Parts: sequence; C-alpha cells; structure tokens
Amino acid sequence: MIRLFVNAWKVKEIRNKILYTFVILAIIRLGAHVALPGISVAAVKAAQDSASTGTLYNIIAGGYNSRWSIFSMGIGPYINASIIMQLLTVAIPKLEQLAKEGEDGRKKISSYTRYLTVVLAIIQAIGITFSYRSMFTSSSAVILACSVVSLVAGSTFIMWLAEQITNKGITNGSSMIIFVNIVSNLPSGITSLVYYAQGGDAIGIAKVAAVLILLLAVIVFIVIVHDGERRIPVQYSGKMMGRRTFAGQSTFMPIKVNTAGVLAIIFAISLVQFPETIGQFFNPGPTYTKIIEALRLTSPIGAILYVVLIIFFAYFYTSIVINPNQIAENMKKNGGFIPGIRPGQPTSNFITRVVNRVTFIGAIAFALIALVPLILQWVFGLNVGFGGTTLIIVVGVALDIVKAMESQLLMRHYKGFLS
Repeated sequence: MIRLFVNAWKVKEIRNKILYTFVILAIIRLGAHVALPGISVAAVKAAQDSASTGTLYNIIAGGYNSRWSIFSMGIGPYINASIIMQLLTVAIPKLEQLAKEGEDGRKKISSYTRYLTVVLAIIQAIGITFSYRSMFTSSSAVILACSVVSLVAGSTFIMWLAEQITNKGITNGSSMIIFVNIVSNLPSGITSLVYYAQGGDAIGIAKVAAVLILLLAVIVFIVIVHDGERRIPVQYSGKMMGRRTFAGQSTFMPIKVNTAGVLAIIFAISLVQFPETIGQFFNPGPTYTKIIEALRLTSPIGAILYVVLIIFFAYFYTSIVINPNQIAENMKKNGGFIPGIRPGQPTSNFITRVVNRVTFIGAIAFALIALVPLILQWVFGLNVGFGGTTLIIVVGVALDIVKAMESQLLMRHYKGFLS
C-alpha cells in the first residue's frame, strides 16, 4: 500500500487530486473551531463536560455539534436529502425517467438534492437554535437569526466541498468527510482503552487485550466482505466480421457481496437519528423522550431497527445499481449467455436470484459488524467511542481510496505500478 501511494504521488494529476482533497479537508477541520455567533463559551464548556462525546452521531459529525461551531450540522442534511431523493426516484415515475436519461438526468437530480439539502438545513438549524437558545449570550431575534443563517451556510458549504472532492478529488466526498471525522475521534477511543489498562488490574488489561483482538478480527472480516464477490461465468459466441472469424470468449460478471458499500450504514444511521433531530424543534414530553431513548443504538429496539435499516438500504441501493433486465438484454444483444441458462428473461431471473442471495449475505455480515460496539458495552462494559460501524466506514473508505488510486494509475499505464 505504501508503494501504491508513492507511485501515485509521482503522477502529477493524481498528486494534485490528493493535495486538493487534503486542502478541502483541512478547511473543514478548521471550520469546526469557528463558533456560532453569540454562543456562550461557558455554556459550551459545560455542555462538553456533561455530554457524551462518544455517541455515534457525534463521532460521524466530527464532534462539531459538541463544539457548537458553524459546521455543527455537518454533512447530515445532504445525506438525508440524498436518501429522500433516492426513495422518491423509485416512487415518482418522472424522477425515475430522469435517472435513466444518463448524465443530464443525474445532473438534474443532483440539483434537486441540493435544493432539498438547503430546505432540510434551514429546518434543522431553526430547531437546533431554538432548542438550545439558553446557550447563547442573548435570546434576541438578531442573535438567533445569525445562528440559523450560520448553521445553514455551514452545512451548505460542507455540501459544496463534498461535491468538489467527488469531482476533483480522490473519491466520494461525503464518505471522505465522514472518514476524516471518524479518524479525528479515534484518539478519544484509544484514550479510553488506555484508561482501562492503566490501573494495572489483570482483568482490566485482559479486557483491553480482548477488545483489541476483536477489533483486529473485525477489520480483517470487513476487508474480506468488502472485496468479496460472486463471479457469474459468461460465454460469448464467435463472430464473423468480413472474412475474419473471431472465436468465442469466456469471461465472468462480478457481483459484489456488498454493492452498497458504506452508504447503507450511513443512510441507516441518518434515519435512526432522525427522531432525535425532530425532537430539537420542540420541548419533547415524557412519551417522546422514551421513544428517543428506545431508538438509541444502545437499546435492543434501536439495535434491531438499525440492523433492519442496514439490510433494507443494502437491497435498495443494490436494486438501483444493478438492473438484471438491462444486463440480460445487453448480454443477449452482444451474443453472450450464461452456461446452462437460456438468454433473455431466464438470464434476468438467474441474475436477480444470485444478486439477492449475495446481497443478503453482505447485509447480514455488515449488520452483525455494526453491533460490535454494543457487544463491547454489554459484555466488557467498555465504551471505546468506536466500533463496528465506524470501522466499516473507515475500512470501506480506505479501500475505496486505494482502488481509486489503482484505477487512476492503470488508466495512465504507469509502469512502476504494473511491474
């Protein structure tokens, strides 16, 4: 891997993409320390001391919400808008038609997603400002309005930066921002492990060792699932062009075990946190507070809902990316067939069956990995601040970065890499 980064750095275009990505990420990290206008420093410090900084939402947001910066909402509104637009694309025929129109259609859907992001950001900013108006030095309309405008501007700016990383950087911008946010919170998790081991108690040291071994095993398992694929053999019949005859070819069609990647995890987290976000708009009563507590990942109901959502979004995203009918039709037009399967609808049915089975395995695997932090808390009594979900995102994005660099080098026929 080190050699890959060295070789990538030697290529000017890839080096510029890496530097561009780093600059944008540095801007985001610096913005996390720009406080909201009118916020009380003493109130923020008190909130940081009393709040749980290891919550999953806070980790993914990069801890911005505990600092009450202009980036407090992070990439959340953009992710929520993306979820809504993907659901609407399936439900509304006009949007579905746009999605099939190629690049132009995707651009229109992207513009709709941006507009929806701003709307969601305004709603969430109003809810946050009025729910925590006691933390401001003044409750005047000007101060509260400045807070709302700052939060909306910050979230919109992060959305724009994420798109810039996607277009001009290394990999997907949203995933990259969440990746950096999680990595920035890893020191706090490591500190908690050191704290448990410092007492010199043999049981405490054994617990920490068991946790480290478990996390290492989880990382290996994540890599295996992320890179796993089911290869469907495809045979192409021979063709005659002019006076020349071309022999048939044998190849395969790879079906990834986890086509959705980290997106299923990110979407599931956003929806699980949605009721808590809604609770910011008003003073929740005892009933709604109990609902929020029940939907937390530390509760059995929240954990089960989280697993169900991961499986749902894994299937949902896979159905968007892989179209068995179109694959079977293209295969038939090019003279290809799957050995033992008739071309046309039987081929489509076979691909659908394989995709469903493979996706189920990948979704269950990632859902089980996502429960690792709960296992650590229930069995070992440790709250390390990172676990299965964060490891899935970190490892998944890291592997995507490596593959993106590999593809960039392969496109340029870089001899140092191919040798």
